[in-house]
Amino acid sequence: MKGLVGKKVGMTSVFDNGKHTAVTVVEAGPCVITQIKTVENDGYYATQVAFDDKKEKQTPKALLGHFKKANTTPKRKVHEFRDYDFGKAVGEAITVAVFEEGDLVNVIGTSKGKGFQGVVKRHGFSGVGMGSHGQHDRQRAPGSVGASSDPSRVLPGMRMAGRMGGNRVETLNLKVVKVLPEQNLLLISGSIPGAIGSYVIIEG
Repeated sequence: MKGLVGKKVGMTSVFDNGKHTAVTVVEAGPCVITQIKTVENDGYYATQVAFDDKKEKQTPKALLGHFKKANTTPKRKVHEFRDYDFGKAVGEAITVAVFEEGDLVNVIGTSKGKGFQGVVKRHGFSGVGMGSHGQHDRQRAPGSVGASSDPSRVLPGMRMAGRMGGNRVETLNLKVVKVLPEQNLLLISGSIPGAIGSYVIIEG
């Protein structure tokens, strides 16, 4: 397994083997290894990496000491890759060079928050029907949500209106179309979850 923490820059398109391909641009790395967890000390094995510089005055003192121990500047995003050894020591950097063009990767991000939404947008309901035959403002209504005296309640799991988005989403098997080591950029085919400027985890 290979992995990096990155930031979503935006989308563009390139030609991949003569085919016009939509890609997402991700600024990935350099990520610094801040801790290597072991079974003896921590109960599990993992490599902790950090990405994106941050001001010292905006960093809690506990984290400041953690980063100084790794001989690096404070970072905004810290992530652990479980059961994986990058073959590097604490304080060393990981760059986009760990990936090659043509690799298949999984990208994890937080989807865009859409606020409180109704059942048509949130669950794809079609509404109760047209506004005829005495119906009024029912085009986007959910319809019945349960029986009457028995069970006299709404059963758990009923699809209703509510907050939408802001979830952890993993998109599988996306192709790395281009690697640009000089700019620390990865061009990944298709769309990945999250807004522009949000952090993503890339695993391959």
